[in-house]
Amino acid sequence: MSIPVSPPAPLALIAGPTASGKSAIALALAHALAETGQRPVIINADSAQVYADLQVLSARPSEDEMEGIEHRLFGAWDGAEACSVAAWATAAKAEIAKCHAAGDVPILVGGTGMYVKVLIEGIAPIPEIDPAVRAAVRALPEDAAYKLLQLEDPLRAAELDPGDRQRIARALEVKRSTGVTLGDWQLAKAGGIGDEVTLYPLLLEPDRPWLYERCDLRFETMLEAGAISEVEALLARQLDPDLPVMRAIGVPEIAAFLYEEVTYEAMIAAGAQATRNFAKRQFTWFRRQPPPEWPRVALGYESECIELGAYFASLLRN
Repeated sequence: MSIPVSPPAPLALIAGPTASGKSAIALALAHALAETGQRPVIINADSAQVYADLQVLSARPSEDEMEGIEHRLFGAWDGAEACSVAAWATAAKAEIAKCHAAGDVPILVGGTGMYVKVLIEGIAPIPEIDPAVRAAVRALPEDAAYKLLQLEDPLRAAELDPGDRQRIARALEVKRSTGVTLGDWQLAKAGGIGDEVTLYPLLLEPDRPWLYERCDLRFETMLEAGAISEVEALLARQLDPDLPVMRAIGVPEIAAFLYEEVTYEAMIAAGAQATRNFAKRQFTWFRRQPPPEWPRVALGYESECIELGAYFASLLRN
């Protein structure tokens, strides 16, 4: 009689757009693993949930919502320090290695696709960007930056949403500072853990109207849960407005209300729209970037739950 053998260095991954139910599925998987005698650890892969300052606006789980499952890299960065993709990947690699050394099963969960991509595939060794080049690129109007990128790096421009100002600026500054496109730099990636783990990925692809309805409800729920007070505390710190924590979804919209630049109703509309726009960009990223063989599951009005065994059968061994 054969005895089931745990796969070497297992790593579960649950990814998808904001408000798609990733956390609930990660918890369901964690409890299912615990029932088989394994110890699960949920590791954050969301670029907003890394910040201690964004408990409410990032929908970071509370102690009660963690349901007794250990969570790592949630609220691990102070908002005054930008958490770069490389910094997060380094921390995530360390936490995953600790899990494997202890015989635990790490469950990576989040909607920041670039975090996941760099962790699995590695990162390009791009030199430091010339500060003068960076300042000039960041000062460009949004439409001008995209048009210039179409001329200087058309392949990257075709991959990006014209409204994705941050990634457009990054691609343009890399090309101008190094003379090499971001795509060419990425051919020299290093440091990924893809060959060191047994990956069990699952991408959530919700019905869009269903997801957008959840986005609207989520923002209003955040306001009821104290999001305005959270932004007040953040503004009181007088942090650099260019820090990621200050640009997180909901922060600029609520700040505009606090500065009496918009009405409460306009703030709600702007926050909900920003959340939907963010979800749309995530849809695009997850449709184009992950390997096509990664399993995908559709969620919607009548299918909010999934059968875990269909995707994580060898992890949920008896």
